[in-house]
Amino acid sequence: MKIALLGNPNTGKSSVFNMLTGLRQHVGNFPGVTVDKKIGNIKIGVETHKLIDFPGTYSLYPRSKDEQVVYDVLNDSSSQDYPDLIMVIADASNLERNLFFFSQIYDLGMPCILVLNMNDVAQRAGKHINIERLKEAFPGASIEGINARLGTGKERILSLLENAADRRPENKFLKGSEICSLDDLQCQEQEASLRYQQISGLIKEIQENKEIPKKDMNKIDKILVHPVFGYVIFAAILMVIFQFIYSFAAYPMDLIDGWFAELSVFLSRSIPEGIFSDLISQGIVPGIGGVIIFIPQIALLFFFVSILEETGYLARVVFIMDRLMRPFGLNGKSTVPLLSSVACAIPGVMAARTITDWKERMITILVAPLMSCSARIPVYTLLIALVIPNQTVFGFINLQGLVLFSLYALGLVSALVVAWILKIFIKTREKGFLLLELPGYKAPQLKNVGITVLEKVKVFVFDAGKVIMAISIILWALASYGPGDNMINAEIEARKSALAHQLDQEKTEQLIASEKLEHSYIGVFGKSIEPVIRPLGYDWKVGISLITSFAAREVFVGSLATIYAIHDDGEENKRLIDRLREEKRRDGTPVYSLAMGLSLMVYYVFAMQCMSTLAVVKRETKSWKWPLFQLAFMGVLAYVGAWITFTIFS
Repeated sequence: MKIALLGNPNTGKSSVFNMLTGLRQHVGNFPGVTVDKKIGNIKIGVETHKLIDFPGTYSLYPRSKDEQVVYDVLNDSSSQDYPDLIMVIADASNLERNLFFFSQIYDLGMPCILVLNMNDVAQRAGKHINIERLKEAFPGASIEGINARLGTGKERILSLLENAADRRPENKFLKGSEICSLDDLQCQEQEASLRYQQISGLIKEIQENKEIPKKDMNKIDKILVHPVFGYVIFAAILMVIFQFIYSFAAYPMDLIDGWFAELSVFLSRSIPEGIFSDLISQGIVPGIGGVIIFIPQIALLFFFVSILEETGYLARVVFIMDRLMRPFGLNGKSTVPLLSSVACAIPGVMAARTITDWKERMITILVAPLMSCSARIPVYTLLIALVIPNQTVFGFINLQGLVLFSLYALGLVSALVVAWILKIFIKTREKGFLLLELPGYKAPQLKNVGITVLEKVKVFVFDAGKVIMAISIILWALASYGPGDNMINAEIEARKSALAHQLDQEKTEQLIASEKLEHSYIGVFGKSIEPVIRPLGYDWKVGISLITSFAAREVFVGSLATIYAIHDDGEENKRLIDRLREEKRRDGTPVYSLAMGLSLMVYYVFAMQCMSTLAVVKRETKSWKWPLFQLAFMGVLAYVGAWITFTIFS
């Protein structure tokens, strides 16, 4: 069977999905649109069924592109995602609004199950639901109560699924109702009014309410959404997160770095000398190692973001950010795309679909890539470790973590400034508004957090890994060979120079490797672009890495790792950061100075170094005009910002 998992937002739908599928899930797209769908496999007896997690929706009639997917699939029996069975997850503590959507699904006449989730929350609120009476109101539908966050009810759901496909609704909840046209708002309003009237009467029959002293959550919200303290608390939380990421990720990162260095040495000695040995030990392994090393930081970032989302705090952030973003042409709903862009700009751009106002949506899409995404973390981490001393400020704040926080803050500030400028030039008569449901506070479910972290790390490693492997092979080939007799002549000249200066064997090999690299295809190309990037403090090796990282920002580190692995100085297992620290210009000054490192960090804060994001922006805006405009203004910002930074700190 194909089982559709539907429900309102904040009903614990993801918890149910994770409980039923565990790690047997993957993410895809609905056909023809960029909306994500989570697909998992569940086993019932000897049969395996497909569970499809649809976007959260309040009504069968869509108000956003995410909700449109539900409407389109359920109205097209030829769709590849058309379900054999629908399972609706409802919040038992807010039954009236949730039954509105379920009653619409029930009236479609398809086999359906109603799962009343969060019963513990309902009981704490003094609400007791008579499930048997509820079944009488929806004859033919299977109904069960569970607590997915506590992991209870899985077997009961699986038992229902065994026979639910053979049962269909026996009548309609709202007599004579038909699906309204999406253009007929009057029909939709009339249907909504009639449904709510009938549901209100039903709630009185099936729900017993007991007076229970409530914990005053408003006291917490008065602090977290305070017009001053709310921002201070949010900034403090972000600061703690970045301090934690930088401090605790260092240990596993050093281990991974050492393992890959030793693996390169082992492979170079184990595989017979030749092209294949060099390709593996100098090309592929250093390139992939340049990505794997950042898994601890990526995992920690997603861990903290998932915790904030699970607790319900992120919704409060959306609320407080609304008043901050209004003057910049955005609204609180822009916060979710911008925060999503901290993980990756692609889901951030796609999340802007929930913004109904065209102008606010367009501005959000254009500035979302200015938020520092997880792909920038490898670049930031390498450069910070390279040029920022590992010391504390005020005795307890790690300076490197403070710089990382500052880079993220710079991205946010620049996004707001650019949004304010775009607000002046992009005109519309519509007026945006924020409609937001604040979920109750909940303890985070570690299983959900763990699955989210694992999914994100897998996407980061495998998506970035494929690109980096391909680019590493290309870079290795371009750096290992040169036009004509360039490489042979370079080696001859290097040996002559070594003899003239009476260099020892190690320094001779280092000089030969350096000269051959400069006369290779990649060296010739790098030298040709060096005049353009020299004002920023970059040499041709950095220039090559900038160009290759346009495929994906994290490729920058892999490219440097490949280039410097080929530029072998006789110490095979030397870490990349040690090679970079020892890199000198012809006048003896270090290449990676404080000014150059900060310039490069600022460049990556602003630069649109991601082809995938450009492709998604084009798909979301239905035009090449906006992504090309985005590429141009971010490129100018990056170059000018990097030049100013290098000039100030030189």
